[in-house]
Amino acid sequence: MKPTVLVLGSGPIRIGQGIEFDYSCVHCVWSLQKMGYRAIIVNNNPETVSTDFDTGDGLYFEPVTLEDTLDIIGHENPIGVVCQFGGQTAINLAEGLASNGVQVLGTSPEAIATAEDREQFEALLESLSIPRPKGKAVRSLEEAKVVAASVGYPVLVRPSFVLGGRAMEIVFSEKQLHGFYREAEDANPGQPVLVDKYLLGKEAEVDVISDGVDTLVPGIMEHIERAGIHSGDSMAVYPAISLSASIQAQMVVSACKIARALQVKGLMNIQFVVQNDVAYVLEVNPRASRTVPYLSKVTGIPMVDLATRCMMGKTLKDMGYASGLWVLGKPPQPAEGGEAACALTQFADQFGIGIEREPKTNAVGYIVSEQDFVEGAPILPNPILYAIKAPVFSFQKLAKVEPSLGPEMKSTGEILGIDNTFEGALYKAMVASGIHFKGDGYVLLTVNDDDKAAALEIAKGLHAAGRKIAATHGTARVLLEHGVPCESVSKIQQGSPNILDLITEGRVSLMINTPGLNETSESEAARIRRACIESGVPCVTSIDTATALIRALDVYANPEAASCLRLEEYFTPK
Repeated sequence: MKPTVLVLGSGPIRIGQGIEFDYSCVHCVWSLQKMGYRAIIVNNNPETVSTDFDTGDGLYFEPVTLEDTLDIIGHENPIGVVCQFGGQTAINLAEGLASNGVQVLGTSPEAIATAEDREQFEALLESLSIPRPKGKAVRSLEEAKVVAASVGYPVLVRPSFVLGGRAMEIVFSEKQLHGFYREAEDANPGQPVLVDKYLLGKEAEVDVISDGVDTLVPGIMEHIERAGIHSGDSMAVYPAISLSASIQAQMVVSACKIARALQVKGLMNIQFVVQNDVAYVLEVNPRASRTVPYLSKVTGIPMVDLATRCMMGKTLKDMGYASGLWVLGKPPQPAEGGEAACALTQFADQFGIGIEREPKTNAVGYIVSEQDFVEGAPILPNPILYAIKAPVFSFQKLAKVEPSLGPEMKSTGEILGIDNTFEGALYKAMVASGIHFKGDGYVLLTVNDDDKAAALEIAKGLHAAGRKIAATHGTARVLLEHGVPCESVSKIQQGSPNILDLITEGRVSLMINTPGLNETSESEAARIRRACIESGVPCVTSIDTATALIRALDVYANPEAASCLRLEEYFTPK
């Protein structure tokens, strides 16, 4: 009789937790079966592959709760339970399962608690000398006010142990804190609320695979949108396009340190914010993340298969991998008399093992060792491909959802654009996610004061590409003063004809609107964004997304500039 392993799914699909986790669960089951285990699944979502009758060796279509899982464990008597592939729903059960004498496979419940408990996590980062934004976990509004005053506004306020940035807000004043704190507290009663200094910088993230000793970083993902927009709603670029070698070195070294300290066995996700050439750790998720399917596909690393084997006791060295950053392409040739990079053949020689990897990668690549990053900032090769993950929204179906982006996740899906050039990948990702020009009408700009300088550069790019521009009076004044032709239009409160009329008459091809802090202007902007959605006009609400769009204008004008290849062809180094 084969030993049984129980894999927990993520339950019903909802914003922040979708089929990305189902991908991880299914690949975990397949890996367990290849290793000779009987793999059974607990999940209660009929719209997933994990609940197909033939995916696992057994299926329990039951709620992913502690009570139901313990009943199934009593019946099946598995050797252990896998929690880290079922999102926050599954990982939240780890502590309860362990307290009932159940073996939680992979990262221990104690390590999970350390990563998710604010005070323990702060102490861990302090002991590892890893920078993080100043802040504290609080249990009352009065405590929150003291912390916010101490670190300085703006602050990021969020509940603990929730998924998708639920009830998360950037707070700019004590008055706003008064209004929002209760909402954050009610999102997860009994748990502390986190108050952190909000750092306006560039966000990036890594997913890592660890055996508790060595840690493989399959790739570094850079977000196009700045900090403050939920990672699930941000466009993510692999490999990083603007992060310095020093920043990437900090991220790899921090990831390896944290994985080793927590004794991670399996997958872990780390979110960073970069400011003043320092990579601050925002949070650590000791589980599979939404980006695992995306990163697995574009790096050629079978991440879930590797992680599952680590959970079951194998080491990365045993499988032909090492601690460090995976880089696509052929390893650089050493200078005469020098040493080669940590290519797999050299790695095999170094550790006295065969060069065969199991599981195999789907792409040519090599590992830049952790030690290389500890000793400095190694020069990484030019990318052989660019892959951009872009969010997809359902605002037309969700009539009461405000479409501007922020720290609370709103996307309901995602797409992937791959090309040999960043501009080509960006074009594919934007068009597939609904950001395109609807005819030859105006590109309508109305942005807050902080974004006007960036809007000017965007307008210059649009004008050079032959696009007609319209803008509200304040934005138009800036553009005209700098020689960019545009049509000045009135706001709604200034009477007709106005910006709303322009949209409803079908004279707008694309809308770029960034939220303001003034309640009156933001109320009007919300009406404008809703009008765009109802009339089918693409609406961009992040100035960073709009800035990126300009880089792809040449490909918009000539789509044949983007390549159309099979995935494996992108993996072939030129």
